[in-house]
Amino acid sequence: MSRKVIISCAVTGGGDTIKKSPAVPVTPEQIAASVIEARNAGAAIAHIHVRDPKTGAPSQDVALYREVVERVRGAGCDILLNLTTGPGSRFVPSEEDPCVGGPGTTMTAPLRRVQHVLELRPDICSLDVGSMNFGETGFVNTPAHLRIMAKAIAEAGVKPEIEVFEPGHIMLARRMIEDGHIAKPPLFQICLGISWGTPATAESMLFMRSLLPAGALWAGFGISRMEFPMVAQAVILGGHVRVGLEDNLFIEHGVLAPGNGALVERAVQIVRALGESVANPGEAREILGLGA
Repeated sequence: MSRKVIISCAVTGGGDTIKKSPAVPVTPEQIAASVIEARNAGAAIAHIHVRDPKTGAPSQDVALYREVVERVRGAGCDILLNLTTGPGSRFVPSEEDPCVGGPGTTMTAPLRRVQHVLELRPDICSLDVGSMNFGETGFVNTPAHLRIMAKAIAEAGVKPEIEVFEPGHIMLARRMIEDGHIAKPPLFQICLGISWGTPATAESMLFMRSLLPAGALWAGFGISRMEFPMVAQAVILGGHVRVGLEDNLFIEHGVLAPGNGALVERAVQIVRALGESVANPGEAREILGLGA
């Protein structure tokens, strides 16, 4: 029998992509429409960031998250919602005093980073377990802050998706699981190809999967041109997959994707070509142990 593979769609992200593709959704209305488009194409989970509707810059505004959630649910869409908690973790040392954040710094108190999760109670929320150089900025997620966030997420009844960008992040997550800060079975998302994290290669995904604790649920993705090769790799290794305009703007070399639906459709083709089947939201809920 074929295995049910969950497809997640990261519909917009917070990167400087709106200048590169007209398909990237910006307003809550556009983001919600793109979530529904992804569901109709085969995605069971939508990973959601919000943006300032006027500038397109990443935002932590709870009202914007609320509007997206209400629009999706108001349309009767059953896709599982995964709200990001990544914003609020960037640090750029100022030139005058490296102890002080300069332009581009977004460091935010841990409970503020999960405020929208506590208020809206999505099915899932991301939890970036670990720090790293993220392009030209520092991506700062200290163990103390992560414990605060994990506790609040658990008390809200939301399942954390543990995003890991390097092998050491998995080791930190394992300690948090062992110490009871994250419930079993944990859900991991192996994030590959981000500068300067682990490269998007078959060897990298295989090694990071080998570090996961027994019984862990997991998915993986690669960015840019490695998006679809990593879909195939994750399926082959027994994991679930993620695509979306947050990670990749192109449907093929030199051709911009017309929307998130096209990227999900390509992932569906890959999953089925490898002999597996695509999980619907109800099946994904069962696989993840989320209940009705």
